[in-house]
Amino acid sequence: MRILLTNDDGIYAKGLSALYEELCQEADCLIVAPEIEQSAVGHAITISRPLMVRRATKNGNFLGYAVLGTPADCVKIGIKELSDKPVDLVVSGINRGANVGINVLYSGTVSAATEAVIMGIPALAVSLDTRKDADYTFAAQYIRKMVRELTGDSALRNTAVNVNIPALPREKIKGVRVVRQGRGNIIEHFEKRIDPRENVYYWISGESQSDLEEKDTDVSALAAGFITITPIQYDLTRHDMLGTLTQTIDKIGG
Repeated sequence: MRILLTNDDGIYAKGLSALYEELCQEADCLIVAPEIEQSAVGHAITISRPLMVRRATKNGNFLGYAVLGTPADCVKIGIKELSDKPVDLVVSGINRGANVGINVLYSGTVSAATEAVIMGIPALAVSLDTRKDADYTFAAQYIRKMVRELTGDSALRNTAVNVNIPALPREKIKGVRVVRQGRGNIIEHFEKRIDPRENVYYWISGESQSDLEEKDTDVSALAAGFITITPIQYDLTRHDMLGTLTQTIDKIGG
């Protein structure tokens, strides 16, 4: 089995390294990851300049392919050009920081997984709920277990699975929950600054606005200490609104 590994934190990120060390015990793994950090780029792809690709090394050994592009770029070119055999699974991560609630839409980690599904390949997006330097060992070990169980499930071929793991000692993790995506968002702030040449610029920052009152969501379950697993899709259609909107448009006429 060939697994394509990618992320949005960059090819030398510790989370990606931990994932590789664990999953290469289960399968033939190929890393195709961004040359530099691509956090919060969403599902962007590069069309206005060439995609530069280089063979990256670590301690003198081949590590994988570094792409000067986005996570979605990495999946596209990894599957189509860089892998010398068919890719059976894409695993994106392990991201530093949770990807739950509305943040899923901004996430390069999650977008890499959904890009794989668009191309007909099942995928996992994996995130650890911390922004600090962390130990990714348990998270990588858990994903190895998931890969064993999920790779034979044909029902998941058209589904990306979003996994978020608490940054807690193993014994303090309360369990695993399969939950829906929540509506937790970021309350954004813009800090205005002036550079030495008196040009105005801004730094964006924010605080999480959690929907902890909602039960059975990725936001609330992760905050409560559970590993969260959410099946996601790239179809953004509000299917429940099709009938209502059709009636409204019929009233407008042509």
